[in-house]
Amino acid sequence: MCLLISNNFIFASCQNKEKNKQEEDTNTTQKINLPFYNTPDFTPIFLDNKAEIPTKIPHTISDFSFLNQDSSLITEKAIEGKIHVADFIFTYCGSICPVMTENFQLVEKQFLEDENVVFLSYSVTPWVDKPHILKAYKERKGIKKQNWHFLTGDKTAIYDLARKSYFAEEDIGFAKDSTEFLHTEHFILVDKNKRIRGIYNGTLPLEMKQLAKDILDLKEGE
Repeated sequence: MCLLISNNFIFASCQNKEKNKQEEDTNTTQKINLPFYNTPDFTPIFLDNKAEIPTKIPHTISDFSFLNQDSSLITEKAIEGKIHVADFIFTYCGSICPVMTENFQLVEKQFLEDENVVFLSYSVTPWVDKPHILKAYKERKGIKKQNWHFLTGDKTAIYDLARKSYFAEEDIGFAKDSTEFLHTEHFILVDKNKRIRGIYNGTLPLEMKQLAKDILDLKEGE
């Protein structure tokens, strides 16, 4: 009787170990749907499993510290463990920025109450866009999402982050002189580990649908 119980225990233990191993292998080799972007030319990198990420995708968004429209300090801690989307605008822009913000609001509606999806709109004219200007802009646009932050601060810090971390002007990248004016219509999608996963033309509503879909894919699959 003791031998039988012992054998049954060993068999059950082996089964559990095999099951755990299979689950671990499944999680490791799970197909990753969205590409990664590691360089300013935005060459997509598709990986077969999650184990490859640390070695093949070293690029992440750098630490930052800026004031938002409420004069609250927003740092990289606001995006840790969260998906976020970044764009670069200025409030007195009369061309693409208003269109970008309106299109961004199409995505806002879908994730209005989602605290794990953060929007960051960096001002590229921070010497003009002080917090009270950004606050008035957000109110004027009727933006309701609490963690949609309009950010301002040191120009060099914003431009460096834009070009070196977000690759905001992907056709030129960070080779461009940091003093040159930054203007781009692109939105950048970043996953919860601060790795770039998508780039979208913010002037096209159709691209906003794709952005929303890709956010859901990140939330559900990774």
